[in-house]
Amino acid sequence: MATLYITHPACRLHEMGNWHPESPDRLDAINDQLLASGMMDYVHEIQATPATEADVLRVHTPEYLAYLRQHAPASGYFPIDPDTVMNPHTLEAAWAAAGAGIAAVDAVMGGGDRTAFCAVRPPGHHARPGQAMGFCLFNNIAVAAAYALEKYALNRVAIVDFDVHHGNGTEEMFAGDPRILMCSFYQHPLFPGTRQDPPADNMMNIPVDAYTKGDALRMLVDDAWMPRLQAFRPELIFISAGFDGHREDDMGQLGLVESDYAWITGRIVELANETAQGRVISLLEGGYSLSALGRSVVAHIRALATL
Repeated sequence: MATLYITHPACRLHEMGNWHPESPDRLDAINDQLLASGMMDYVHEIQATPATEADVLRVHTPEYLAYLRQHAPASGYFPIDPDTVMNPHTLEAAWAAAGAGIAAVDAVMGGGDRTAFCAVRPPGHHARPGQAMGFCLFNNIAVAAAYALEKYALNRVAIVDFDVHHGNGTEEMFAGDPRILMCSFYQHPLFPGTRQDPPADNMMNIPVDAYTKGDALRMLVDDAWMPRLQAFRPELIFISAGFDGHREDDMGQLGLVESDYAWITGRIVELANETAQGRVISLLEGGYSLSALGRSVVAHIRALATL
């Protein structure tokens, strides 16, 4: 079964300086590995349509949009914070990245493709309602989830986040919303240093120690995530797909490898087949070791496509 593959040329134009690990090379590494592995034969590629202002304002504030527009540079760079920088193409890329998730929602809810991977940047799960953070401008997965809830009148949407960093922006946007269940693990302590204690009832975001390996994280998925997800019975599942927990990635210190990402993805697809008509939408978050990122995304898409 083919998986929808959504990207946009603007996502390669956004860059934050040669020193920055969140670079256009990330998308090239994914594309190269998909070609080398033969997986391009099993994806259906389309170009994202940029999100609208109304789409983004479901989760972000008008003041934040005004700030970004005011400071978007005509040339050079504008540093929002020490980690997050705009160049002249950044806002175009951010609108496209947010729009990719919306295009994926329409596709899987329309009954054509059942699974989708959005190869987009800038990433999104750190972006707060009124603040860019951690390389993220718009919270792409939150934009897509809020759109799905409104457009398709869904009652139960799950968000699974396996990035090495806590998806603090996504948690902040949906904490207390009974229509959303968020499940994640993340290395703690590590950027952004946030931890909701006690969390809202609809949040299962579990901190783990540095050097935790794949077998322990698989056990966490089976023993903690899956019972909550199965009881919730989601109608649509989103994945914040960060691959910076790979053992080759210096951004964190977890011990995941490609087979772990494939296994976790496979468990999510199994659940989706039971409760959500197979509908799974994955959006790229972190992953900065280029070879490990490309290999991991291939394994992830292979599992999405049940190959």
